[in-house]
Amino acid sequence: MEESNQIRNAQIIKPPATQVGVLGWVRTNLFKGWLNSFLTVITVYLLWKTIPPLLRWAFIDSLWYSTGAQCQQGTGACWSVVTANIRFITFGFYPYEQQWRPFVAMIMLVGLLFYSQNRDHWKKPLAYAWVLGLALMGLLMKGGLFGLTSVESTQWGGIPLTLLLSIFGLTAAYPLGVVLALGRQSKMRVVKTLCVLYIELIRGVPLISLLFMSSVVFPLFFPEGFNINAIIRAQVAIILFTAAYIAEVVRGGLQAIPRGQYEAAESLGLNYYLTMRLIVLPQALKIVIPPSVSILISAFKDTSLVVIIALFDFLKTTKTVISDPQWMGFSAEAYVFAALVYFLCCFFMSNYSRRLERELETGH
Repeated sequence: MEESNQIRNAQIIKPPATQVGVLGWVRTNLFKGWLNSFLTVITVYLLWKTIPPLLRWAFIDSLWYSTGAQCQQGTGACWSVVTANIRFITFGFYPYEQQWRPFVAMIMLVGLLFYSQNRDHWKKPLAYAWVLGLALMGLLMKGGLFGLTSVESTQWGGIPLTLLLSIFGLTAAYPLGVVLALGRQSKMRVVKTLCVLYIELIRGVPLISLLFMSSVVFPLFFPEGFNINAIIRAQVAIILFTAAYIAEVVRGGLQAIPRGQYEAAESLGLNYYLTMRLIVLPQALKIVIPPSVSILISAFKDTSLVVIIALFDFLKTTKTVISDPQWMGFSAEAYVFAALVYFLCCFFMSNYSRRLERELETGH
C-alpha cells in the first residue's frame, strides 16, 4: 500500500520549472556553461547595438515617395530609388505604354509555376497548358499579331528577361543533363567518350567564357548577314553550362542504385529504355533532389552574368538606375531590393524541393 502511494505521489510531482518550458529551453540552449553564456551575452549586446538603428534607418526615418534631392536631405533609407523607378527596374527598355504585356506574361508564368508545384496536377492537360501558356507569353512579349505592336528582343529586360533565361534554361538543361549522365554510363565507347569530353570541357570553363563565345566568337562562323538573337545565344550558353553540372549529379544518383535493380529489370525482360524509365531513373532522380536544386539555384543567380553581353536583366536595370546622378548614393537600397527578389525566387525553389523530398520520402 505504501509503495503504491509513493508511486502515485512520484507521478504527481512535476519537474522543476527551470528544466521544462521556456526557462528550460533558455537554460539548455543559451546559458549552458560559461562559454555558452558569454556568447549569448555578446550576441544580445551586438543585436541591441545594430537592430534598433537598422530599423530606424529602414523604416522610421525612411523616405518612400520623394525625389533624389529630398532623399539627400534625409537621414534614413531612400526607398524612393525603387518606387520611383520600379517600372524601369522591372521591364527595362520595353516601351512604356506596352509594359502591360510583359506584366501579364509574368503573371501567367507565375500562375503556371504555382499550379505545377502540386504533383496531383502532373498530367497531360498540364503539359498542354504549358505549351499554350508559353505560346501566349511569347506572343505578348514579341507582338506582331492580333494588333499587338512588334517589340524587338533588344528592348526586353528586367524581371521578364531574368525569368525567361532562368526558367527556360533550367527546364531545358535538366533533361539534357540526364541524357549526358546516361551517355557517360553507356557501354558504347564512342558515346561515353563524347559525353565525358563535353562534361569535362564545360565544367572546366566559367559561364562567363561561354557567354563571351556566344556573343563574340560564334557570330564569326555565321554567313555574312546572318545573325542569331543575343537572347537565344545567351540561353543556349546557360543551358549547355548547367546541363554539364546536372549530368554529374545525376550520374552520382545512378551509381547509388544497387546492381540488383538492374538484374531485377533484366529478369522481367525489360529493355534498356524501359529499365531506365520505369526503375532506375525514378529512384536516382529522387536521391539527387537536394544537389540538383542547389545547382539550379546557382544557375538562376548566374543569369545575372548576361550583363557582359549587353543584356539588361533585372540586376543590370537596377544598376542602371543608381548610375543616374539623381539617385547616386542610394545603391544600398537598390541592391537590398534586388537581393530580396533573388532571395524570394531561390527560397521558393528550395522550399519546393524540401516538400518534394517529403512527398517522395527520399530518406527511406
